Amino acid sequence: MIYVCIPAQNDAATVGLVLWKVRQVFEEFRREYHILVAENASTDTTGEVLEPYERALPLTTLRSRQQIGYAGTLEKLVREALNRTDRPRRDCIVTLPADFTVSPAVLPDLIKRVESGADVVVGEALSESISPAMRGVRRLAAWLMKPGVQLKGIHDVASGVYAFRLITLRGCIKNQPSPLLHTEGRCANAELVARAATVARQIAVVPLRTTPPGREHSPSEQPLSLALSFLRAGRRLSIPAPQTTIQRAT
Repeated sequence: MIYVCIPAQNDAATVGLVLWKVRQVFEEFRREYHILVAENASTDTTGEVLEPYERALPLTTLRSRQQIGYAGTLEKLVREALNRTDRPRRDCIVTLPADFTVSPAVLPDLIKRVESGADVVVGEALSESISPAMRGVRRLAAWLMKPGVQLKGIHDVASGVYAFRLITLRGCIKNQPSPLLHTEGRCANAELVARAATVARQIAVVPLRTTPPGREHSPSEQPLSLALSFLRAGRRLSIPAPQTTIQRAT
């Protein structure tokens, strides 16, 4: 089973398009899948937009009445997939943004790498659609997060587009019971990758094409604020470096 995990908050304008594109992908890329959307107390109509898709797709919506933050939303998805699986060595999750900055068309590339043996697959989203300043901060993120996070060889640790074998995530939670994630936003993305990498036998990186976001970035997503967040996270966390080499797609 492939669990497509989508954190959503105030994404009414784009989440339906993401879900329909996921369906189109799996109509051609024949795999067993289930979509998990964690809807984090949206103040727009995201909840209403999701309702008809719950009837048309293999989709479960995990709703939060109170704000639990991006990290809490992401962790909720991970734990839900782990609760559902009965084949953690075979099953995986793939995380996608709800704002359609990365198209679900990338799913086959990520899943094929898991099927080829990778435990963690990192999507690098550093295309021209990202501003030069933001692209620079994202490229420097791995350096900014030292010494607490060490992911040498990954050029974009915070894309939010990943594939994880579920047995690997189970190992993370065994090592770091609750909560699994202690940072927020893109730092939480990098933290999840770093924790999974400590127990992964094989890590792969694939490039992604991105599109402009469907809504304005929040103040925390401005380049300077994001750089400061990475710096603080690197001094707050203490995650061992992975013991396996990182394989880059050619």
